[in-house]
Amino acid sequence: MFRAESRNDAPKANEPALEEQRKTLKSSIDEIVKRRYSCRTYVDWPLEATDRRALSEFLASLRAGPLESRTRFSLVAATENDRQSLKRLGTYGVIKGATGFIVGAVEASPRDMEDYGYLLEQAVLVATDLGLGTCWLGGSFSKSAFARKIGATRNEVVPAVVATGYPAAGRRNEDRIRQRAGSDRRLPREQLFFGEKLGEPIDLPSAGAYQEVLEVVRWAPSASNKQPWRVVRSEAAWRFYLQRTKGYGKGTAVFSLLRLADLQRVDMGIAMCHFELAAAERGLAGRWVVERPAIDAIAEGLEYTVSWIAEAG
Repeated sequence: MFRAESRNDAPKANEPALEEQRKTLKSSIDEIVKRRYSCRTYVDWPLEATDRRALSEFLASLRAGPLESRTRFSLVAATENDRQSLKRLGTYGVIKGATGFIVGAVEASPRDMEDYGYLLEQAVLVATDLGLGTCWLGGSFSKSAFARKIGATRNEVVPAVVATGYPAAGRRNEDRIRQRAGSDRRLPREQLFFGEKLGEPIDLPSAGAYQEVLEVVRWAPSASNKQPWRVVRSEAAWRFYLQRTKGYGKGTAVFSLLRLADLQRVDMGIAMCHFELAAAERGLAGRWVVERPAIDAIAEGLEYTVSWIAEAG
């Protein structure tokens, strides 16, 4: 059984980043999560020095994920080469005026995509708290201008980047693409969170403060708003499963041909980020553990990812 270090045994790999985030954020995680949206239209001016410095300093603290994958991130100014990289992915046409990108690289490891998503979402939340707009852009960036900017090695991949800048006023409700993607819609709780086994909706009142944590997870962003996470509670354990979307991502011809990143695993990292930060804000201690749960194969297309083991307060 692979195990992430617990709070009681030793400092977690991501503890410095969590502490840095607690010092950086002015608003609560709940407020920031509700404020964040996929911003595709920006005012075309560079980040102010104070915002650039705050975000860059936070990115420098993101060196390893909770599942121990080695990572690094950087804030880079947007250039014409970046725009061409996005055009080749069919993405840049819906991003206007972004003056910066958050770019990262992660070393290949068993949980690299999850760690990457976890850490990059931390950066997104910090950027949102600073008043910046952000938009996740996933795809195949490992051989792009973005990978060259961060000096990605053969053993590293760049699964996604985040566009950032100052949002254009009044554009959120006018974003038709965002509305078509259903970014303001989320699956109901009974389809995401379960007690003991899938198909058995969790008794939320019995979850105590964790029911608020789960709501923060429900509002986590995901590729094409697929929300692939499923969380099953078993006493002190909250087990995270990936529900693969049929005809999407891994296993499809397009995925293999273009060598795209496994974005649904990145999504699992994003959900982990929301879960842990919301729990920490409520004083709910715990640790991430990769185990072999008894319900390992409980539905077609379902893959076990990780467990959060709650610790007594």
